Amino acid sequence: MHIFMNKIKLLLFLLFVIPFISFAQSKKPFVETLNDPNLWVDSVFKKLSKHDRIAQLFMIRAHTDKGKRFEDSIAKVIRKQHIGGLVFFQGGPGRQAALTNQYQSISKVPLLIAMDGEWGLGMRLDSTISYPYQMTLGAIQDNSLIYEMGKQIASDFKRLGMHVNFAPDADINNNPKNPVIGFRSFGDNKYNVTAKVGAYMKGLQDQNILVSLKHFPGHGDTDVDSHLDLPQLPFTRARLDSLEIYPFRELIKQGASGIMVAHMSIPVMDNTPHLPSTLSQPIVTGVLKNELGFKGIVFSDAMEMKGVIKFFPNGEADVRGIIAGNDVLELSQNTKRAIKMIRKAIRHKQITWERINESVKKVLNAKYWVGLDSVKPVNLNNIIPDLNGPEAQALNQRLADAAVTILNSDSLIKGIDFSKKTALVSIGNADLSILQKELKPQFSNSLNFILAKDASGKDILNVSKELKDYEQIIVELHDMRKRPQNVLDYSTGVKIFIANLAKMNTMVCVFANPYSIAGLPGIEQSKTLIMNYQQNDELQKATAKVILGQLKASGKLPVNINAFFKYGDGITQ
Repeated sequence: MHIFMNKIKLLLFLLFVIPFISFAQSKKPFVETLNDPNLWVDSVFKKLSKHDRIAQLFMIRAHTDKGKRFEDSIAKVIRKQHIGGLVFFQGGPGRQAALTNQYQSISKVPLLIAMDGEWGLGMRLDSTISYPYQMTLGAIQDNSLIYEMGKQIASDFKRLGMHVNFAPDADINNNPKNPVIGFRSFGDNKYNVTAKVGAYMKGLQDQNILVSLKHFPGHGDTDVDSHLDLPQLPFTRARLDSLEIYPFRELIKQGASGIMVAHMSIPVMDNTPHLPSTLSQPIVTGVLKNELGFKGIVFSDAMEMKGVIKFFPNGEADVRGIIAGNDVLELSQNTKRAIKMIRKAIRHKQITWERINESVKKVLNAKYWVGLDSVKPVNLNNIIPDLNGPEAQALNQRLADAAVTILNSDSLIKGIDFSKKTALVSIGNADLSILQKELKPQFSNSLNFILAKDASGKDILNVSKELKDYEQIIVELHDMRKRPQNVLDYSTGVKIFIANLAKMNTMVCVFANPYSIAGLPGIEQSKTLIMNYQQNDELQKATAKVILGQLKASGKLPVNINAFFKYGDGITQ
């Protein structure tokens, strides 16, 4: 009877105490759980074959816009290769949720699912919210708003059964000509970048979403896109330590759960010819893990990019990536080949099973931390309404309101007269803009003008003649391209027209990359210059509120542009 009662007590302990311990573990920061005893991780690890252990270190590409044949090919890889996770790209939220359920149901070990969501699900998926680009957010002075955005994006990720956001971008964009970072960075000031990345990161991690800060050790001062070739980072170690690496060092102290390593040649850290940082043991293990003490997951940048496979083709990059110290390889060209080559490297003593097992257990710990010890199917009902709720929409508008930046002078706003004859001129947008629609009813004597970015000389001349009769001119500059480039794609004639307008009683509102105003000489002469950083509806509504006196602009320029416009500029009303 005594033995029977002891067994009952033990059973009760297992039923009630162990689940409580597991719950407590999941609430700790990820990096603090790595040394905790974990029955689930140990149990799963022991069941993995040698092949499957290596397979856990790979995440492959997934789409919901490429048709059933592609979707079935990914399912085949999951069934046969037992890979560790997926990275979703373009598609739709409903289709992705259904496909996630299907993929999880056939996976031997629950899949860790990721996405590049720097500005939320809208970066990849239709019918979802796009929050402002990080450059726009760099202007915001209240970082608690960015924390709230991180929490909301985390909620959206969880709603679709995802666990890793390959974000935020921790690069310091101190090269205006950077072709691949630019608007994806919070700016060129290391303290502002670090503070805002930290707020975004905390918002994600507080909701048990893993981050992947990128692109270590810093991709901001490059003039080559690593998707296309291997960029060089030819700086001294002192420069790298004091600038590029600064955000990563500080955010590691704050408990970053993941960091993504870039494909860059960095001779001062590793002078092996043509060797990307992703494949460098001195950089990944020596600097990131040992010197900086990073204990979280090291993700490689995509292993299909030209910056890595140009010089290390046919699977060699995968082997070198694992030897270098990456825990997870993202988007290998061929996982079957890579797993075989890594096993061969182990047999040839290029890498040890101890090193492989360390990464495998880290990945399994990550799966446990995000709740994959108990996989629940994604609820397929009301997905689009859930991802576009009123609170999220309101947050998006609050972010836009906080980013609007008045440069130069706000003299025209202070002296605006709603009864004066006013021209509302939109350039680069083929239709009436949101801003024109918001302002027109408030000006009793106003007219809308629309001018194409490549308007003919005749059209420019006709508009110029008409505008001479107006007492006030509000000009909007729109970059309608999908991604705001550093230079506006306006014709020379239109740029000269803008310079001439700026000499009049003109307010200029820029809905484009902030660097673009460097290519508009004379714009600094405008009475008021309002910087909005990108083309979106929320920023146009925010600007209307500023012009109409319903909102006080509080944004500050997050980058240096030229002699006229410097980091930190911005008139607080």
